Amino acid sequence: MGCDHDHELDENGKLPVPDHVQEAIRTLIRWSGDDPQREGLLDTPARVARAWKEYCQGYNEDPAYHLSRQFAEVGGYNELVLLKDIPFQSHCEHHMAPITGKAAIAYMPKDSVVGISKLARVLHAYARRLQIQERLTAEVAQCIWENLKPHGVAVVIEAQHGCMTGRGVRTPGVGMVTSRLMGCFLDDNRSRKEVLSLMGY
Repeated sequence: MGCDHDHELDENGKLPVPDHVQEAIRTLIRWSGDDPQREGLLDTPARVARAWKEYCQGYNEDPAYHLSRQFAEVGGYNELVLLKDIPFQSHCEHHMAPITGKAAIAYMPKDSVVGISKLARVLHAYARRLQIQERLTAEVAQCIWENLKPHGVAVVIEAQHGCMTGRGVRTPGVGMVTSRLMGCFLDDNRSRKEVLSLMGY
């Protein structure tokens, strides 16, 4: 797994930003109608570039890594494991506008469990990339399904999209809900109702 700290930092302890990246941001500022040479915008290209490196740090992560440490000794526990109201932020790949929301992630263990924080880490690893909500939901579920091999996985994500609230139809307060159910949560009606009810849906 790579990370931004693999790059050498400059004398101020910051990630260096190549000139062509800063110039691209200056071009966008000019095209938007402002002057990148005015005092308040002089350092903006470097700041924006570093911010986007942070927003997209998920490209340097392998989400499956967070599920590699598993625990088989669970005292016979084989019931639902649910982590809900996990806040996250992503950016849509169509307008690069913010996606902000919360996720609920559940699985029915078969042979092992993971630390609950690892479920959130899987979500964030995928969210910190350019995304669409539908794919984010599917990727999180698939990663847990393939690496934990549980009886079932359920992921529900509810989010607001900046491309809808801040531009276009400009409709704030509208949430989009996506879900992916796998295994017993897809095949068994009782299990499906239980997990969705506990998630609040």
